[in-house]
Amino acid sequence: MKKEPLIEFVDVTKSFDGRTILDRVSFKIFEGEVSTLIGLSGSGKSVTLKHIVGLLKPDSGRILYRGTPIDRMSKKEWNATLARFSYMFQNNALFDSMTVFDNIALPLRRTTSMKNKEIANKVMARIEQTELTDVARKYPAELSGGMQKRTALARALVTEPQIVLFDEPTTGQDPIRRNAILSMVAQYQKKFGFTAVLISHDIPDVFFISNRVLALHDKKIVFQGSPENFETFDHPFMTELIHSLEKLQEELTGLYSKRQFKIRYQTDLVKRDTDGTYVVVLFKLADMDTIADQLGHRTSQQIIRTMGKFIDKHFGLVGAFSTRQAIDEFASLLPFSNREEAEHIMKNFIRDLQEHGLEKLSAVMRKAESRKECFEFTVLGGLARGQPQVELESIIEFARFDLRPIARLSCEREGNLK
Repeated sequence: MKKEPLIEFVDVTKSFDGRTILDRVSFKIFEGEVSTLIGLSGSGKSVTLKHIVGLLKPDSGRILYRGTPIDRMSKKEWNATLARFSYMFQNNALFDSMTVFDNIALPLRRTTSMKNKEIANKVMARIEQTELTDVARKYPAELSGGMQKRTALARALVTEPQIVLFDEPTTGQDPIRRNAILSMVAQYQKKFGFTAVLISHDIPDVFFISNRVLALHDKKIVFQGSPENFETFDHPFMTELIHSLEKLQEELTGLYSKRQFKIRYQTDLVKRDTDGTYVVVLFKLADMDTIADQLGHRTSQQIIRTMGKFIDKHFGLVGAFSTRQAIDEFASLLPFSNREEAEHIMKNFIRDLQEHGLEKLSAVMRKAESRKECFEFTVLGGLARGQPQVELESIIEFARFDLRPIARLSCEREGNLK
């Protein structure tokens, strides 16, 4: 059965002062997904987002919501539709004269007839979910940049919207905070089930949370599809994008992006030795959602960063190259290797991880501001042998089937790490 789009642009054109910003733009956004709109600076991404919520109207073309053109909706229908949206602004748009609590409560006070007690309950629920309890009575100027972002996110979610639009939610953040915010968006999207539409420059990091990528280039949508398909997208836009973002290296871990990883695989193996073998070693950090809940998203991203650098340091010494395959998953490729050699390397890595790596991870956890309860953190590892004529993704999937616990970090009832 064909899936119907939640929001659809059909040949939307928009100009300002005779300058065309969007030229017959067409794309689809599907319910319950995270869709990310990417493009170079000044390409019209924010203009596109503002059309979705009616802040701007197209000069020509149509915008449909559940198949109905919004320009044909009655005022009552449009207001009902608009009530399902929420918008997280690029600069947070917090009111300096209001506390965190009052900033989050503002949409409920302005758009609903809820009583004060009901508003307070809803606001405190979002404050707790976004880990802002300790700063609820503080003002924005007293908060860190990350906490201001969380406040803006809590305000965007307090009305229980069906669709949340994020205009550059990670602008000005360092790699750890940036990935923490993206992780938070992904976690809350899963928890609350809203449809998310993001504008972001943070490639490839944002791909880890995206179901769908929309690429805006030269006033048109030149690509719409999965992040995996975008990695192999052959278009002049990719050349411009790669040039503007240098190597598309993942800043959080310093590892190859998935695109670089595949290019290195093609260059070092497929084109050089079609009869050789290699081994993919896969690592997965289990329980990351639980860690994020208990220690915070920033700590969870520090754990990912620490683990990525530890893997790269160890496997880089033996000629492997590595990438972050998913939010909590890493892949290292050992060229011209066999399973016996890889298992020996893996055995040494596990010993090093247990003797030194876990202590690095526990140090990150101990720096967390609070730990509400005891937790268990497990590292899984698996490997699979491949040949250049076999699809790399298939070998990675075989390694995924081989995943098993290789190290575990836990705490005693009183909270001491061991």
